[in-house]
Amino acid sequence: MGLGIVFVLALLTNLMVGQVTIPIKEVIKSLTGGTTQKATWDYIIIHFRLPKAITAIIVGMGLSTCGLLMQTLFRNPLAGPYVLGLSSGSSLGVAFVILGASVLPVSLRSFFSSSYSIVTASCLGSFIVLLLVLMVSRKLRDTAGLLIVGLMFGSFTSAIVSVLSYFSSAEELQRFTFWSMGNIGNLTYGNISLLAVCLAGGLFMSLLVIKALDGLLLGENYASSMGINVKRTRLIIIWATCLLSGSITAFAGPIAFIGLAIPHLAKLLFQTSNHRILFGAILLLGAIIMLFCDTIAQLPGFNFTLPINAITSLLGAPIVIWLMVRKRSIL
Repeated sequence: MGLGIVFVLALLTNLMVGQVTIPIKEVIKSLTGGTTQKATWDYIIIHFRLPKAITAIIVGMGLSTCGLLMQTLFRNPLAGPYVLGLSSGSSLGVAFVILGASVLPVSLRSFFSSSYSIVTASCLGSFIVLLLVLMVSRKLRDTAGLLIVGLMFGSFTSAIVSVLSYFSSAEELQRFTFWSMGNIGNLTYGNISLLAVCLAGGLFMSLLVIKALDGLLLGENYASSMGINVKRTRLIIIWATCLLSGSITAFAGPIAFIGLAIPHLAKLLFQTSNHRILFGAILLLGAIIMLFCDTIAQLPGFNFTLPINAITSLLGAPIVIWLMVRKRSIL
C-alpha cells in the first residue's frame, strides 16, 4: 500500500517537473481528459512527459525483474540483467550501424543512420548472443559456467566495439556515446506499446517459475530433490531475461544499476527471500526509482536534460556499496 502511494506521487511529480513546471491540479486534469489552463501544458504532458514516464516505468520494472532472476539463478549478489552479455550484443549491433556506416555506400547510409536501424541492430545483436548462450547452456550442467560464458561474450563483443571505435570518426563516436548514455524520451506510443508487450511476456514467463526460484536459492541439487525441473526453469529464466533486457536496451539504450540495486533494496526493505513478495516489490520499486531518476535528469529550471544512465549510476552505485557494507542483503 505504501509503495503504491509513493509510486503515484513519483509519477505525478515526474509529470509536473521539467523545464516548465505544471501545477499538480492541471496534471490531474489533463490525465483525466480535462482541459488545462494553457494548451501548451496539455501538449507537454500528453505528447512528451507521459510517454517518457511510461517508458521509465517499463524500464524500471523490466530491469528489476531481470536483476532478481539473475541473482537468484546464479546465487550471486552482483549478477545483473546484462550478465549474459545481451547488453554487449546490443552495443555491438549498434556499433556496426553507427561506427561502421562510413564504409557503406552513400545510398545505404541514410537508412543506417535512422532510429529504426539502431533498434533493429540492437535487437539482432541481443538475439545472436541469446542464441549463442542457449547453445552453450545445453552443454553446461552448472549455472556458474553459464555466468562465465556470459562474461566472456561480453568481453568479446566489447573488444570488437573498441576496434570499431578506434577506426571511427569523432562524429560517429559522439553519436555512439550518446546512445550508450541511454534515452527514454524519444519513444513514440507505438514503440511504447511494443515495449509493453515485451514486458508483459517477460513478466508472464517470470511468474511461471516464481515457485522454483525459492528452491533455487538453496542450490540446484536441492531444487531437483524438490521435483523442480532445473533445466527447464533455467531456460525460462534465460528467455525472460533476454526478452526484457534485450527489448529495453534496443529502445532505451543500456541503463545501469537499476537491475543490480533494486532487488537488494527490496530484500532490505521487506526482509524476506520469498519471491512472491519480492516480485511485486521490485516492480513498484523499479518504477519509482526510474521515475525519480528521470525527474532529476530533467533538471527543473534548466534548458537541458542529463543522460538517464548517468543519473542511475550516480544513485545506484552508492546504494550497492552501502548494501554491501551493511551486508544485510538476503540471498
